[in-house]
Amino acid sequence: MKFLQISDVHLVPGGGDLHGLNPYERLTACIADVNAHHADADCVVFTGDLAHTGHPGAYERLIALLDILKLPYHLMIGNHDNRENFKAAFPSRPQDPNGFIQFGFDTPAGRFICLDSNEPGVPYGSFCEKRAAWLAQELDHAGSGPVYLFVHHHPFPVGLKRMDVNRLRDGERLGDVLKGRTNIRHLFMGHLHRPISGTWMGIPYSVLPATNHQVALDFVIEGVVPGSHEPPAYAVIFLEADRSVVHLHNFLDRTNTFRL
Repeated sequence: MKFLQISDVHLVPGGGDLHGLNPYERLTACIADVNAHHADADCVVFTGDLAHTGHPGAYERLIALLDILKLPYHLMIGNHDNRENFKAAFPSRPQDPNGFIQFGFDTPAGRFICLDSNEPGVPYGSFCEKRAAWLAQELDHAGSGPVYLFVHHHPFPVGLKRMDVNRLRDGERLGDVLKGRTNIRHLFMGHLHRPISGTWMGIPYSVLPATNHQVALDFVIEGVVPGSHEPPAYAVIFLEADRSVVHLHNFLDRTNTFRL
């Protein structure tokens, strides 16, 4: 199975700039590149921070761009999103019985489960008992089949000090739900605006750059999040019974290829 991950697009109402870059133009270029090169993918998963301030106008702009996307897509929310404004803009998108933007769906590779880590008004993430109970039920429903998890916030420290302050505050609760479940194949995340990969509790994970601005690679600064204009990317992911392969692609790169 082939699918794509796009994250942290941070659209603003009116199509203006953000941190010296234009998120609407960036996402437009991203979708154009996806349409041109990956129309054979099964779907795209957007892992949150769709709108920079959760403004309804930003979601209107997102709807216009999604109309251009040639692939089926699944939308998650992050800390910059507004859950109620998202629901108003996308009333047909799935949610769990408690109103969280959590959902699962079957794919050729296994069950995809998308989590809602949004805590209104704060940059860090939450995973309350209701959300955890829903996930446990979803995992029980999946049985022993392969499961791929998606969450905006990272539930463990990665060494970026201020971003770790703003991680999933209930990471241990998520870990408790996953403990002993050997069919979790991969954890896909956003929020960090950087290419990061590793394992957590024996589960492989990956994070990708944002489509607009990035977080600088700095392990010292504590008081603020250091931003950067490093290249954006989306992820091209291949899932097989015995492996997961994650490629990151800078969709703005226009350099020529050549024979090596």
